[in-house]
Amino acid sequence: MSGAFGCAYEIPEMLRRGAGAIVNMSSGAGVIGIPQTPIYDASKHAVLGLTKSAALGYAKSGIRINAVAPGLVETDMIAGQSPQFRESLISMHPIGRLADPAEIANAVVWLLSDKASFVLGHTLLVDGGIVSR
Repeated sequence: MSGAFGCAYEIPEMLRRGAGAIVNMSSGAGVIGIPQTPIYDASKHAVLGLTKSAALGYAKSGIRINAVAPGLVETDMIAGQSPQFRESLISMHPIGRLADPAEIANAVVWLLSDKASFVLGHTLLVDGGIVSR
């Protein structure tokens, strides 16, 4: 669970324990604007604002809060699309492919781990370079 509802349930338990880490899920659309998807973009920007504000608010309580912003991920939904549409999605990524779900999961696991113990309020782009264009 991530975002506002996830934080609402996770933070009280983490405060009771005295520590914890949360990774909210956003999108590359949370750091750029896309004219065709303003409502989606606004929701993803909101996740990042929540992440930063909550991270600052709970840092001294031992709770780290960050976000991951994936690019397009190889899912059943995308696999079921026409070859032309899939190719258009792939072409958006400078890396030349879609993300494997495990690549996104690995980023989340790292942010939750002690190896990211000094990372706070950060948005980790795992987007194959889309936002770098």
